Amino acid sequence: MSNNSSHLQTDICLKKVRTGKDLILATKPFAVDDALTSWWVILSTVFLYLTAVVIVLRTVQLPIQLLFSVLTGLLIVRLFVINHDLQHQTLLPKSWLAGVVMRVMGIWLLSPTSIWKSSHNHHHKHNSRMRGSQIGSFPVMTKELFEASSRAVQRQYLLMRHPLTILFGYISAFLLGMCLFPFVSKPREHFDCFIALAAHFAFGAFLICVFGWSTWMYAQVFPCFIAYGLGAYLFYAQHNFPGVTFLDGQGWTYEKAAMESSSYMKMGLVMAWFTGNIGYHHIHHLNAHIPFYRLPEVWRKVPELQRARTTSLHPYDIIRCLRLKVWDAKAQKMVAL
Repeated sequence: MSNNSSHLQTDICLKKVRTGKDLILATKPFAVDDALTSWWVILSTVFLYLTAVVIVLRTVQLPIQLLFSVLTGLLIVRLFVINHDLQHQTLLPKSWLAGVVMRVMGIWLLSPTSIWKSSHNHHHKHNSRMRGSQIGSFPVMTKELFEASSRAVQRQYLLMRHPLTILFGYISAFLLGMCLFPFVSKPREHFDCFIALAAHFAFGAFLICVFGWSTWMYAQVFPCFIAYGLGAYLFYAQHNFPGVTFLDGQGWTYEKAAMESSSYMKMGLVMAWFTGNIGYHHIHHLNAHIPFYRLPEVWRKVPELQRARTTSLHPYDIIRCLRLKVWDAKAQKMVAL
């Protein structure tokens, strides 16, 4: 084959690559849920979660209790992703019963509907923007702005992005960020945040009174620590990874923000199941109405989505993500300090 023919084939292939609105339109056929599948993933996961909790409460053997405590935490992550899709009206959008389930799950999972919808919808609309992106996400400052800020502002910024803040996401992101602070700020608007806190601490008090302190730790504290620490990191790493792009004003597009500012996190089958395929985060940002159980299908059938910027849960990748602190506008990349 001549060089001219080879170049011609390459040009033809390049012309077929969908971008912008064409890429979003390519995902639309997948933005339809199957009611039976949706109810199955909801009910089966709730059943597994309740079963794991009961085993933790009933067993007296420490290894088994610890094993199912970890399993409970991972199932909370899956429940959270399912509720996340319910909040987007991606699953069962016309079902009033699903709406009730969504509100109850939101309260139980420390992500009440009122604050979740306002902050998360804002996050989707402002993904990768330098201005306004901190609502519903981890804050990002430019290197220039950080250096010009006061020591107090710098400390506050670094604290919000600190690995320990992420690790203790149970307290920092959920008990405080998703429940207490919104309720204190706007009690009427976020009254469900108060209900979430009350239900959470009431359940804890019940466990202590009936089963004792150690069982409370294994049934509630450890699972929540695992689930919300992992959840906080996933959310952080999906928008703070080597190669991420941040824009503002001209040059920002919804599709570009999804493909260049949201990662594809490579996971094994087991972890992908527990995290509800949230690793396909760039696809979710491109079209939030695709059910989580269809995301791998979209990945396979729309080749352009396989060109995503990637990370993983490998310790090396975790360290690389956590080292990133500020956006260097000159170098056009996130850098450490």
